[in-house]
Amino acid sequence: MAFAWYVIHTLSSHEDKVKKLIEKEKSRWEDGDKIRQVKVPTLEMAELRGGKKRIVKKKFMPGYIFAEIDMNDDLYRKIRAVPGVMGFVGAGSTPQSLTEEEMMSLFAEMGEIKTDEKPKPRILFTVGETVKIIDGPFANFQGVVDEVDSERGKVRVKVEIFGRSTPVELDYLQVSKA
Repeated sequence: MAFAWYVIHTLSSHEDKVKKLIEKEKSRWEDGDKIRQVKVPTLEMAELRGGKKRIVKKKFMPGYIFAEIDMNDDLYRKIRAVPGVMGFVGAGSTPQSLTEEEMMSLFAEMGEIKTDEKPKPRILFTVGETVKIIDGPFANFQGVVDEVDSERGKVRVKVEIFGRSTPVELDYLQVSKA
């Protein structure tokens, strides 16, 4: 058996439904044991709600799910027939499997496997950019980004208070693009 990871294109916001349908149907199919696992790619993200920081799961790649399959033509047709499945990622009617390195990279970014090197956070702000503070004692103030600390997820913003430029260190969640 040659299991490989495939990317299944689904209708947007139907990823969980398609995953459940595939897992339900594979028990009925005689070659259902050729589907090892099906995953919806998600990320845990910090979000600010009501002034409190919460960790929420968000879709990492909306409209796509990953499946570890020992692919054959019959199984390909059965999965394509599942409601909500648009097709497989690949050229024409031939699904393209992902390499082991690509899957390890995606799993590391999703936080499913631990790696020696931490995935770098996405830098949302650049030095010199004007931002609006949305939380904290300086809420509704505007300022200019002076320094970005991507390791800690912090930015230093120069805010003008009483005619003087004052540096304020804030979390990424406390500022938004102006």
